[in-house]
Amino acid sequence: MASKGTPATALLTRQKIAFTPHTYEVDPRAGSYGEAAAAALGVDPARLFKTLVTTIDGQLTVGVVPVSASLDLKALAAAVGGKRATMAEPAAAERATGYVTGGISPVGQRSRLPIVIDASASALSTMYVSGGRRGLQIELAPDDLVQVTGAVLADIAAR
Repeated sequence: MASKGTPATALLTRQKIAFTPHTYEVDPRAGSYGEAAAAALGVDPARLFKTLVTTIDGQLTVGVVPVSASLDLKALAAAVGGKRATMAEPAAAERATGYVTGGISPVGQRSRLPIVIDASASALSTMYVSGGRRGLQIELAPDDLVQVTGAVLADIAAR
């Protein structure tokens, strides 16, 4: 992955964590970045996870859930010991992570935010998450994602 590296791919490379980059053409008309990425890559939407930035009791927190599901805000708040969760403003999410909406990766964020990954990931041999820009997904083992991000696993997806 030569010239198109991102903070996410650079961090994984530095930490010697195995990952496979997958690029695809971004459809600017797509309503859902995650669903479009899954379709473009021919990947089961239950294996491709979206990274959502929320605000829980005033603290930015990241939820990572399959694109085939929705984020359960109450469950996410409970997973980090919080009371009330709302989706963060896109500008705040972009400032905190250093990534653009639709390309926010849980890996290599500018600020080290608390991250919760849906527990369904633990049943997978590999999963896909954004590589840090639209049109780039990275495939890696769920345990490696937990390790590199300091994430916790919890049931935070509403299906």
